[in-house]
Amino acid sequence: MPVLFKEQAFHLGTYDPDMPAFQGDRWFFWPDHCLLYFCKEENEKFRYTYASSSCSRQAIGTCIQKKYRLKLRLINCLDKPLFYWKEKVERMLKIAIQKSGRLSEGSLKLLQNCGLRIDNPKRQLIAEAGNFPAQILYLRDDDIPQYVEDGVADVGIIGENVLLESGKEVKPVRKLGFSKCRVSLAVPRNSDYTGPSYFQGKKIATTYVNILRQYLLEQGVEAEIHRISGSVEIAPNIGLADGIMDIVSTGSTLLSNGLKEVETVLRAQAVLVSKNQLASDKQELLDKLVFRIDAVLRAKGYQYILLNAPNANLERIIEILPGMKSPTVLPLAEAGWSSVHTVIKESEFWDVIDALKEQGAQGIIIVPVEKMVI
Repeated sequence: MPVLFKEQAFHLGTYDPDMPAFQGDRWFFWPDHCLLYFCKEENEKFRYTYASSSCSRQAIGTCIQKKYRLKLRLINCLDKPLFYWKEKVERMLKIAIQKSGRLSEGSLKLLQNCGLRIDNPKRQLIAEAGNFPAQILYLRDDDIPQYVEDGVADVGIIGENVLLESGKEVKPVRKLGFSKCRVSLAVPRNSDYTGPSYFQGKKIATTYVNILRQYLLEQGVEAEIHRISGSVEIAPNIGLADGIMDIVSTGSTLLSNGLKEVETVLRAQAVLVSKNQLASDKQELLDKLVFRIDAVLRAKGYQYILLNAPNANLERIIEILPGMKSPTVLPLAEAGWSSVHTVIKESEFWDVIDALKEQGAQGIIIVPVEKMVI
């Protein structure tokens, strides 16, 4: 295991304590017989590539910084030019997701359905996709808009409520259809609520100050806003506020705290956002990812259906089945029968099935659709 000290790197001619080497940027130095390339992946951890002076032997490994010592642990040797690995690291699409919670689970499931293999058993804050040039950054959801705006992450998956509250200059790319919730106003259960004007001159506690301020402005209501970072529901019970605005899923938390939901301010879901100006290679990767996301989201509303149809009623059955263009019809070994394949909207499923049975369709099989490319 080769070991290198900072002092050695300094005497070899490139180490400078003020360089961005240990501030998260990449750096180079030249010992007598090798060239090392570093790129910070997370706190106290670096990716590096190593090459001999003839560039005939390369390796990827992990470099762990502990005070003034760098331990370089070689993992594998590869016959690739050093610049290949440099380009590989730089071309990765950095995707920021929530590090825990329902939004994190939904984000990982979506990425995996898009073909990204993410192996992170030690729950590190950075993981690399095995079969797509991407790094996954596990962050606090409130921090993701800032990281994307600053370019630390190229794209992020966050809730619309977090996006609107942050006010950061990022570009919404796609609504993703999961982690749906609503941001609502609530008051004590025994309150005589008559409408938004109820809050005129009253105190409202919330985490989402900017969203609430915009809503009150639109309603022409002046109220005192109290920012609370957690346990918002308790505010009316301790006399801090006359009402609250918070995320609501089922409403059970409001009921258990003696509150009732009175106004829905925002209906939110997970969204994919990106930095406003991405480099062309990063934009190309994002376009590929969005193509896969669209295929996964499009498939959620459809079912694949296979059935046996009597030829006497085949035209009527084809009229019943919407299909993407037209159903696929194949003759069966038994004369007078055909096999019909197509996709149908899940919302029309039972009505279509009833109509097909009336026309003599048999052996109806329904298969879930994982992805659908049009």
